[in-house]
Amino acid sequence: MFPGKLGKLFRTTAFKLSLAYLILFSIGAGLVLTRVGARVKEVLDEQIEQTVDAEIRALSEQYAQGGLHQLTNALERRVRAPGGSLYLLSTHSGDFIVGNIEQPTTGPVGGDKLTEMPYQRRGEPGVLHPALMRLFLIPGGFRLLIGHDIEDHEVLRDILRRALGVSLFWLALVGALGGLFVAHRMLERVDVMSASARRIMAGDLHERLAVSGAGDELDRLAENFNAMLERISELMQGLREVSDNIAHDLKTPLTRLRNRAEAALRGASGNGEHREALTAVIEESDSLIRVFNALLMIARAEAGYCSDNLAIYEAGAVVSDIAEMYEPVAEEQGVELRVSTESDLAVTGSRELLGQALVNLVDNALKYGVSGETPRIDVSAKRAGDRVEITVADHGPGISPADRERVVGRFVRLENSRSRPGSGLGLSMAAAVARLHHGALRIEDNAPGLRVVLSLPTTRALATVSRERA
Repeated sequence: MFPGKLGKLFRTTAFKLSLAYLILFSIGAGLVLTRVGARVKEVLDEQIEQTVDAEIRALSEQYAQGGLHQLTNALERRVRAPGGSLYLLSTHSGDFIVGNIEQPTTGPVGGDKLTEMPYQRRGEPGVLHPALMRLFLIPGGFRLLIGHDIEDHEVLRDILRRALGVSLFWLALVGALGGLFVAHRMLERVDVMSASARRIMAGDLHERLAVSGAGDELDRLAENFNAMLERISELMQGLREVSDNIAHDLKTPLTRLRNRAEAALRGASGNGEHREALTAVIEESDSLIRVFNALLMIARAEAGYCSDNLAIYEAGAVVSDIAEMYEPVAEEQGVELRVSTESDLAVTGSRELLGQALVNLVDNALKYGVSGETPRIDVSAKRAGDRVEITVADHGPGISPADRERVVGRFVRLENSRSRPGSGLGLSMAAAVARLHHGALRIEDNAPGLRVVLSLPTTRALATVSRERA
């Protein structure tokens, strides 16, 4: 067991992977060098075999031309010549005639193949050397043994074996050091990430994992983790805002509800007054229930609890249904409601939530965007590239650019709208529904008036993004 940081290095995944690659590479290198050594031996043996065959042909011609006497003279000249060629001419009983080696105790049998066997040089008794030899039988019962010393081949093979051993040793050493270096660098980055994660768990939600800029897997992990932290921070901030808003914005209707009930208990003298008081209490209660339902719907949409019920549907059909539902209301208020939808606007999401978001947008337009001699509201759904844009545009006073980002928050109501009924949750819910659909809510100037755009990706575009992320 290695103590301290060195033990941590040896236990890291990076070092284990480096070690596995090192072992595999060493096995591959050993196989390659072994094959190279075997091939070198094959080539050298082929050369010796060609040399021996050539000598047998030459000596056969000498014997054919001058008999045993000329063959013996030729062998004596060859024996005196330097080199690794080996010769031995003997009788059938093994008596020595001429040559530079002793009669081997176990000689090769006749044939076309070389035989590897030990031999003794004349004048060096007891010293064996390796050789490749071939026995050639001469008419008259004479035996001609021709071969070649392969001691230098053995030396070459020893050199290759030592080279293989040394290479594998240095490969293992360098690979181990490289693995330790990689593991050390990886461990440093992981330790930094772990320290950041501990600070985050301790409550510092502003802490983020460091990104080196190398674009490797750790950077991608850190970027995704940081994006998750950003989302968690947004949800936590939203939770704090909801808590504050509930404490401030719902305090007034709850107080009013209590005061009316208390006034009814104190001052009501008949059933009619009690009925009026109870009716007012019920209206206030319904208003509070609507606010809480809207808050619950926003929270569920932002937390992704509605993502299990997502389906493919036509956004244009939803727009047409909502517009048809609001036509009587608009006609009663003297407002012209124009509807324009395109076909083939398939999106993936919650049809009910999108319908509720459109209800809020159209309701806001009817409340705050109706002005002029010919009040008009335009509701449209069209394709814009790989997105579907649902627009609700009015010709009212609009919203100043400074307030357009703030008005999406929960319970936010501008000064000119506080005198009218509402909770300040309509745009906040529409924005949450847009995020659930992987889209965005845009608030733009309609010159004059306000244009609110729900920009949602089409089903095909959303599927493409999902495949790329996978």
